[in-house]
Amino acid sequence: MEENILRTSDGGSLALYSYGNPQAPGHRRILVVGGAFLTALIYRPFAAALGARLGEDWTVDVYDRRGRGNSTEQPADYSMDTEIADVALMLEHTGAQNLFGHSLGGAVVLNAVRSFLDPAAKGSGPVPARLAVYDPAINLDASIDTTWLNACSDDVAAGRNSRALARMQRGMKFSPTLGKVPQPILAALLAGTSRTKAGKLVRTMLPSGVGELKAALEESQPASGFSILPQNTRFMAGAKSAEYFRSTARKLHEVVPGSTYLETPKGMHGSVPAAFTSLLDDIGDYFTGP
Repeated sequence: MEENILRTSDGGSLALYSYGNPQAPGHRRILVVGGAFLTALIYRPFAAALGARLGEDWTVDVYDRRGRGNSTEQPADYSMDTEIADVALMLEHTGAQNLFGHSLGGAVVLNAVRSFLDPAAKGSGPVPARLAVYDPAINLDASIDTTWLNACSDDVAAGRNSRALARMQRGMKFSPTLGKVPQPILAALLAGTSRTKAGKLVRTMLPSGVGELKAALEESQPASGFSILPQNTRFMAGAKSAEYFRSTARKLHEVVPGSTYLETPKGMHGSVPAAFTSLLDDIGDYFTGP
């Protein structure tokens, strides 16, 4: 694994980690963009396993998005445009011609490539030869009620972390079971995780997490707005992921001519960082296929 620190145009820095052959050409490099609250370190097993699945002449690149790991915090004017510019920087630096996004990272890469293809958009960057997302988190056609986001942000600012997490869990409705638990009870349950390693990490990243959720989800986007995406785009979802993710991926597939949709039978939302074997095969087959 190689680590590099890249300077951004707004004075920030991004930590990039590369797994595999450092001399791999662009058509054998995949840039992975991770989800909310997850660092590049969390994706290490996935990146290493995917690299091994692809072969020794491939490289998998993963970077810490703003506000996590060894990258700098989100700037004061942070928005989806910030994320788009960072994707462009990473593609240009690595030369990667393959792009993969997970969860909120899926929203980032889809917005980025759409921006690269749209002459009227602000973003500019290289369009990948192959683009795939798994369980993309996008607020399509107002499918997500985001009225809870401001209250969640206020809770984070006031240090009410468990209450903020409870609002987020109920608001996103990613878990049918937890989404039905009354907020005070859910907050009490989540408070019990504050001493675990994962719980501490999530709480540390709450400010940047709320910022990225606002950037990706606060404004509803029409599904038709993504029809400009490349025809060979692959939309993926886990059969055991929340229905929201599957329906979002299907809707996007329906509006992008020539795209494909694939559900991994035993896949869950967390199957990407966990390097779930069946999902690795599905991803590998897409990027190495004809």
